[in-house]
Amino acid sequence: MVQFEYTEILPTATHEPEFRLVTTEGISTTTVDGRTFLNIEPSVFEKVAYEAIHDIQHMLRTSHLEQLRKIIDDPEASPNDRFVATDLLKNASISVGGVLPMCQDTGTAIVSAKRGAHILTEGNDEKHIAHGIYNAYQKLNLRYSQMAPINMWDEKNTGTNLPAQIEIYSDTKPEHAGAYEMLFIAKGGGSANKSFLYQETKAVLNEKSFLAFLDEKLRQIGTSACPPYHLAIVVGGTSAEYTMKTAKYASTKYLDTLPTEATGAGNGYRDVEMEQKVLELTQSFGIGAQFGGKYFCHDVRVIRLPRHGASCPIAITVSCSADRQAIVRIDATGAYIEQLETDPAQFLPEITEEHLDDSVVTIDLNQPMSAIQAELSKLPVKSRVSLTGPLIVARDIAHARILDMLERGEDLPQYMKDYAVYYAGPAKTPEGYASGSFGPTTAGRMDAYVERFQAAGGSLVMLAKGNRSKQVTDACAQHGGFYLGSIGGPAARLAKDNIKKVEVLDFAELGMEAVWKIEVEDFPAFVVVDDKGNDFFADTLRPIALNIAFDKKA
Repeated sequence: MVQFEYTEILPTATHEPEFRLVTTEGISTTTVDGRTFLNIEPSVFEKVAYEAIHDIQHMLRTSHLEQLRKIIDDPEASPNDRFVATDLLKNASISVGGVLPMCQDTGTAIVSAKRGAHILTEGNDEKHIAHGIYNAYQKLNLRYSQMAPINMWDEKNTGTNLPAQIEIYSDTKPEHAGAYEMLFIAKGGGSANKSFLYQETKAVLNEKSFLAFLDEKLRQIGTSACPPYHLAIVVGGTSAEYTMKTAKYASTKYLDTLPTEATGAGNGYRDVEMEQKVLELTQSFGIGAQFGGKYFCHDVRVIRLPRHGASCPIAITVSCSADRQAIVRIDATGAYIEQLETDPAQFLPEITEEHLDDSVVTIDLNQPMSAIQAELSKLPVKSRVSLTGPLIVARDIAHARILDMLERGEDLPQYMKDYAVYYAGPAKTPEGYASGSFGPTTAGRMDAYVERFQAAGGSLVMLAKGNRSKQVTDACAQHGGFYLGSIGGPAARLAKDNIKKVEVLDFAELGMEAVWKIEVEDFPAFVVVDDKGNDFFADTLRPIALNIAFDKKA
């Protein structure tokens, strides 16, 4: 008989980032029967939740910014890699001011908390945390993205960005008895939609098969979630949901303190050797930091978990260029939040954009659509362009409304024919600004509309982020259309430097999902799909034979 031995599946060490003090008020201790208990008042939860949401919407970890600078300094990085990295650093330098959030999709608020055994609180901790999150979304220039069902098919925006996903676990470790730790995450739709679960078998549990599996699956992530990514892969798990949750935490670096070796007793561990091999695999794709190059990923985390003998779940997820998370800790000395970088500008190089790419083509959007098409037709895919003039902004719900018009026999709105269409949805507009954070949304969600709209004379030039399906490429070849890729991530910089005027044009009742008309100046983009059927991503997203020297291990 095997002796009982308790095994912690994720045996992480205590997290010790640099913290800043939020408050000491509302925190006290009580001693009962020789044991000291920590008293936390509701106001403390509200305060730290507000501060955490504020910080992660406007600041990034220093390590993340250092990785962006590494791209600029790497002689093997492509010009487009360096251009994207520089733009993201500029964006961080703007958002750190606390007015414009770094991304227009200010996300779902997610909190994973560990409550020590000697904690005393009043009422519902989750409710108090949610109240602080509510305060942040009400007072800051953030976007409400949470949709509440009215029935199976109809829904409405809650107008608060609640509910949040808040999970509180009991932490029974004696050394954590008097501490409350929380991980705050803001997860946008783009990166959340690139979370995948695969139910595999033992056949994939050898190095050659595993890397071949990843060569196929990782390409399918594409660029719509705003790379460079922090990629997390989890192999095994006691249930599908545990595997997925572990991958989410791994993508935030929350599990970095796991052991790097297995014990045979069932603990999870990081395989740092495999992490390097997967990183090299992603560098071979050619996808790069959105428009070709080496930096599809900043880094990789690979975690191996125990599994049922008949199941082999594999989870893949990413944290995007809006790498938004921070740790909060409350103990007897006060409430603290992880210190994020307050001076991202220090990582910007002393170079101009001209050093990054000397072949930028200026496109005047004030011209008739036919003239814009003629100019774009001269350019090969991956060409960098600078857009100046009017754009129409429309995304999911507006596209559905317009399709309904066509289905009823009505004509396509003239603005869809006269202007290029930008897939986006703005955050709140701060006082004194022309626009709130206004970065691109995932293009693929509008793929189903393109052929129908182009056949009706509209959507002939589209602007968004990420790759498109073959049906879009075919439609552009048939109707003379183009898809331009905008850099995913720098929503604050676009609002401050490139968007000069914003007005609602149609469907005002839809809020941020309305049709907008905006004026842009020197708006950066790349030609991704042209009118000849060429698609930049067609080859880079297709699996190829692996050029990796596999270790011959039993």
